[in-house]
Amino acid sequence: MKCTICKNGDTAPGETVVTLTKNEFVIVFKNVPAEVCQNCGEGYVSQEISRALLTSANESFHKGSLVDVREYKAA
Repeated sequence: MKCTICKNGDTAPGETVVTLTKNEFVIVFKNVPAEVCQNCGEGYVSQEISRALLTSANESFHKGSLVDVREYKAA
């Protein structure tokens, strides 16, 4: 697909870093499977993976974490 950010590059399978915040809570997921723009590096994560990341982030948030860094693992 064409990148919607730079409008020049095409995407290819790769990995990206996803950072989510809620109030003062920050969670970073490393090595997340994504379609990555070969021009600017923008990563596009599938709906299924997005759901899994949000669920995991919510669980960490409700446990009282303020900062969390995780390696992505498929469910």
